[in-house]
Amino acid sequence: MSYVDFYRKSMDHPEHFWKTQAAQLDWYKMPQNILSKNKSDHNQWFEDGKLNLSYLCIDTHIKNGYGEQDAIIYDSPVTATKEHISYYKLHLEVSKLAGGLQSLGIEKGDTVIIYMPMIPQALYAMLACLRIGVVHSVVFGGFAPQELAIRIDDCKPKAIITASNGIEIDRIIPYKPFVDDAFAKAKHQPDHVIVYDRKLGVQIPAKPYDIDYAHLVETSNSIEAVPVASTHPSYILYTSGTTGTPKGIIRDTGGYATALKFSMKYIYGVDEGDSFWAASDVGWVVGHSYIAYGPLLNRNTTVLFEGKPVRTPDASTFWRVISEHRVKVMFTAPTAIRAIKKEDPDGVMIQSFDISCLKYQFLAGERCDVSTLTWTQEKLKVPVIDHWWQTESGWPMLANMVGVELQPIKGGSAGFPVCGYDIRIVNDEGKEVTAGVEGYVTVKLPLPPGMLSNLWGNPERFKSDYLDRFPGYYFSGDGGYRDEDGYVFITGRVDDVINVAGHRLSTAGMEEVIASHKSVAECAVFGVHCDLKGQKPLGLIVLKPEYLADELHIPQEIIQALRREIGAVASFKDILVVNRLPKTRSGKILRKLLRHIADELQYNIPSTIDDLSIIEEIKSIYQAQGIGIHK
Repeated sequence: MSYVDFYRKSMDHPEHFWKTQAAQLDWYKMPQNILSKNKSDHNQWFEDGKLNLSYLCIDTHIKNGYGEQDAIIYDSPVTATKEHISYYKLHLEVSKLAGGLQSLGIEKGDTVIIYMPMIPQALYAMLACLRIGVVHSVVFGGFAPQELAIRIDDCKPKAIITASNGIEIDRIIPYKPFVDDAFAKAKHQPDHVIVYDRKLGVQIPAKPYDIDYAHLVETSNSIEAVPVASTHPSYILYTSGTTGTPKGIIRDTGGYATALKFSMKYIYGVDEGDSFWAASDVGWVVGHSYIAYGPLLNRNTTVLFEGKPVRTPDASTFWRVISEHRVKVMFTAPTAIRAIKKEDPDGVMIQSFDISCLKYQFLAGERCDVSTLTWTQEKLKVPVIDHWWQTESGWPMLANMVGVELQPIKGGSAGFPVCGYDIRIVNDEGKEVTAGVEGYVTVKLPLPPGMLSNLWGNPERFKSDYLDRFPGYYFSGDGGYRDEDGYVFITGRVDDVINVAGHRLSTAGMEEVIASHKSVAECAVFGVHCDLKGQKPLGLIVLKPEYLADELHIPQEIIQALRREIGAVASFKDILVVNRLPKTRSGKILRKLLRHIADELQYNIPSTIDDLSIIEEIKSIYQAQGIGIHK
């Protein structure tokens, strides 16, 4: 079947389409009420169904005779550890931890925060919570105690599950002291802190609320999965909190499971039994959907990687993991590829490994520039698929659905709408624009299964942030356009589109030109205040080491290229060379923070930045160049 025909079925007959996909799951009670309205008049999927996500990820496969298959391969270059975990072993660990949680009085509907590094116990904890209907909230281990405390007060967990420490390349990250600090800062006091000791010589400060993870599991009984309603929350995932108060995205159970199972086959093109690797972290939505639940739902072997694309030990790590674990499909962020490219620009290290097992390389998490996509495709010799989705969606919204039909790849585009997503590009008045015209990226309601169902404790913000801007549509917060061939291009967050003398200009387009210069390792473009034109673009570039001696001349070369490619209308006159760019832990450049510093506006330094000297470096460079509204 062609992509066009398959997509049209999802648009023309959504209830039949998604009922067919839901039937691929092992429900306790197969839903009959496929699409309905909840008490807030929002759409919901499979209201009367009953299932358990932990059961679907583990027990179903054992029941079907695949208990000895690897469920998880844990690969940790930072500890020189590798472990193959079968579905049998996963069942034992998860069911006993679930029994332990139950013995502590933690029951269906309660909440638990998980604050752990990339170790198997993090996945065990997620699946154990789901097994008994407990709503988990994984908080990324890079968040500081204050950010953790904010989340504790928001979701009010009965317990926190943590570890003695994480490892950042060669540096110990003290998880347990962070939790104790957050515990002291939070108004809400969880009953227990369950601590997994990694036995790496790290001291664990003892507190009255502590419970030893290993002892709890050892002394607990295995328990069966508890059926929950399809609409029961599976987890809360807070947005990364780069600015403002974090939003607790709520994911349901039945719609999410249906969407993930569908995506593994039709978007990522993996069959049951294949190895799949998402090089991300369980603290992000990618880690939930494509390290934990998607692969395990589809009986794939998921690679759990504790390391970095470079320096653990070098830029060959990704290719070693793909080769060694026979990964069929990999998913990472363009930032990771750029880091590898910077260390090994000719891809020499790839040649040391047999990566013939790799069929597709997916990229997401930020817009992928054409030069990075082209380099990856040339070096890996497989289709490289840029695709787009959000924490809110939980699974891809735009993609090249390789499991249906591989479309020609067009650099800079995230592909076509995924089945179920009626993507519309609209203007300020909510009217759909023509091909080639940039506007706001929206999704016509109803949303497909798997997307956020609400915000934890804040339904008013859910409505105001996502539904009120364009009635009848979900507003993604991103800008973009559709070309004559139907390919959709995401130009970035709406506040990454700048207005220069009345002209709306995409900073992503400018970054594309800058990134194509041979000297540039990374770049960021954003709009700063201009008394004359309202805004003007400012570019920051990180140079490759071999070009540092030419840093006085390179900015002018790039500005000339921008004038050629974008035109004088962009009024691009300022490019500054910096040593590094501030980013979230997931690799997103903090352009809004950079803009606020330049415009001398109030700003918060997000907890994702653990080295504050980077901010001082940027401020010094701005001041030296007279950047700022009062300069």
